Amino acid sequence: MRIIGAIPRIQIAGMEIQQAWSTGWWGDIQIYVERMSVLPDQSRSAVSADDLKRSLQTKQASNRFLNWLKSWKPTWKQEKYLYVLALPGLLYFLIFKYIPLWGLSLAFTEYSPYLGLFKSEWVGFKHFQSFFANPDFWLLFRNTLAISFLNIILFFPMPIIIALLLNELKNVTFKKWVQTSIYLPHFLSWVVIVGICFLTLSGSGIINKLVVESGGQAINFLTNPETFWGMLTAQTIWKETGWGTIIFLAALASINPELYEAAKIDGANRWKQMLYVTIPGIKGTVIILLILRLGQVLDIGFEHIYLMSSSAVTEVADVFDTYAYRVGIQNGRFSFATAVGIFKSVVGLILVLLADRAAKKLGEEGVY
Repeated sequence: MRIIGAIPRIQIAGMEIQQAWSTGWWGDIQIYVERMSVLPDQSRSAVSADDLKRSLQTKQASNRFLNWLKSWKPTWKQEKYLYVLALPGLLYFLIFKYIPLWGLSLAFTEYSPYLGLFKSEWVGFKHFQSFFANPDFWLLFRNTLAISFLNIILFFPMPIIIALLLNELKNVTFKKWVQTSIYLPHFLSWVVIVGICFLTLSGSGIINKLVVESGGQAINFLTNPETFWGMLTAQTIWKETGWGTIIFLAALASINPELYEAAKIDGANRWKQMLYVTIPGIKGTVIILLILRLGQVLDIGFEHIYLMSSSAVTEVADVFDTYAYRVGIQNGRFSFATAVGIFKSVVGLILVLLADRAAKKLGEEGVY
């Protein structure tokens, strides 16, 4: 066996493995290793089997990379406009999602704007320990989980239900009118929505005026801790339900119409068609979105909570986002605020991984 090129020539049983070097197939490598192992020590070359394997592996990887470049070049020429179209999105994620990851190191330093990121004192997990030892940690954890689970239980199913109902409408004009109407709230900012809420639910708002005129007493909706979580959930449902139906309507449109025809032949009515054809058809989409939603359990939106908060409801309104802003940003403790953000992200990542594994064990498709 003889090897040519960068590796010294080796003669074994009068056979060459030049083909192994030129192609890099692992079968030839294994043959070489087996034959080297049965030869006497004095017959072996200075080049070991491990050296040969590493060399062949390097050449194989190089060949794969060159082949990929050759295959990518005509693709770029044929679909260059698609790449140009994707460029703004790629730049967005690069600039605002990947480059800022370097700032996560702030959580492990005592950051000072005067010293900069690289010269600030390294303190390790000090800020994490301070955060977990804070007496307010469990209060923040309770409020965040409560609001998030209310959104999952009450808000998450709403787009699915609305999409199923819209799918049953036969009047196309009415269906489009309804879709347009329920999409509009998504484009309103939380400032506008909270402003509407204050105008209607405050002590001098429209609803309380109607209550008083009908002989009742005014209800303090905005300052009542018992109604705060429900009010937040109701606002989220009103604002985002319509927009959330888009992806489910797209999933419904992908269901094969022949399945409905077969169900009709079998005598299935509209309800059974929805139960045995429609819902199973979008089950995969629902599971994937639920898994991704679990990754945002501790990220419930700063703007919404901050605008609705007041001193009267602080006990039920203070969450991780508002706490990081109040204690971290306003007090100049940027490293502490970063530590809070990392904690939220790690918990979300763990929940996504666990939910994905559970979905796969149940026979469903996961996120990856």
